[in-house]
Amino acid sequence: MALRIPLAKPEITDLDREAVMEVLRTPHLSTGPTVCEFERAICDYTGSTYAVVVNSGTSALQIAVKALGLEAGAEVVLPSFTFSALLNVILHEGLRPKFVDIGPKGFNTTPELVEAAITNRTRLVLAVHTFGFPLDVDAICSVLEGRRASRARRTGHTIHLIEDACEALGAEVRRRKVGVFGDAGLFAFYPNKQITTGEGGVLITSDQQVAAFARRLRNQGRDPALDWDQHTDVGFSYRVSDINCALGISQIARVEAVVEKRQKLAESYDRALVKISEIVRPPLSSSVGRISWFVYSVRLAAEFELRDRDRICEAMLRKGIATGRYFAPLHRQPVLRTHPVAKTAKGSGTHLSNSLALSQTEFVADRVIALPFFNELSEAEIQEVCGALDESIRELRRKT
Repeated sequence: MALRIPLAKPEITDLDREAVMEVLRTPHLSTGPTVCEFERAICDYTGSTYAVVVNSGTSALQIAVKALGLEAGAEVVLPSFTFSALLNVILHEGLRPKFVDIGPKGFNTTPELVEAAITNRTRLVLAVHTFGFPLDVDAICSVLEGRRASRARRTGHTIHLIEDACEALGAEVRRRKVGVFGDAGLFAFYPNKQITTGEGGVLITSDQQVAAFARRLRNQGRDPALDWDQHTDVGFSYRVSDINCALGISQIARVEAVVEKRQKLAESYDRALVKISEIVRPPLSSSVGRISWFVYSVRLAAEFELRDRDRICEAMLRKGIATGRYFAPLHRQPVLRTHPVAKTAKGSGTHLSNSLALSQTEFVADRVIALPFFNELSEAEIQEVCGALDESIRELRRKT
């Protein structure tokens, strides 16, 4: 059957199209004034001091990690229940992942789990606002401040914090926008996000040196204070075009309306799913701050297994409805069986995976289903999705 309801779909308005066309009427398609304008718009919205737009959230993370100057083999604490880009960057930079579990409620880790994972080898914590739910990064900052004070006196090392808010533009922690709490914050603008630039991401920071380093690295290591062909760093071509940024400027102007719309869509889902006893619905609010819904994900009850979840998703697809299976736990990724960093870590006694310590991650990852979620999703489509989910669960029960 043809796909009728996709998992995600970007909202592109006539104003968005006109903004892009306006750039196309100029000679400035890359490294032009629209890039700087988009960076200012991001700073204005998030409250950050500096913003450096790049071609993806992954690129923003790699640059942020490089800016911190971590030594090879340094330990990075991060959740296992998150996107593979984080692990890719960590391994690419020669660092060692230290995975933490998620909490018993929701999809985020907790400050307590992060604190328990920190060792004398820890140099970086990656705080992830999963699915747009705000992690209590304020509490994590307090934990790190205490560790920094004692560690700096003993070893001279500090523990850095990077916020991965790639799924959480507009989310807040105690009335402050996420992304501004750490050494750097990251957002991504892929077409399934709250706003899109087609492809693109941004690094935000209050540190002038981090921002200057990021600007050099995104443009082949060029220093704008020197001649164009002078390279002071080993950089990349991580630039993003003025065309992308024009779309971003148009979209970020309505981001507050988007966040509100997505909250209402989540509430509609919640009402439509209340009678399906086999699933656990996500909470509609957070004690930490404001949710900015990236996806709407439900969890199957404990009686179901991974293969049950997959069969339900296949049944939904046969009915013309797409679903997502976010995320495959990082500590289960095959790359950890072969990558040199992982092998070295295991040989030195650092456990990259511990099935007991990550039991909640594995439990949730085997049962989570992301339902269609995008700005223009209609109430009728939500009702159809929920009816198809209920029917797919009943079909599975009849077969088993």
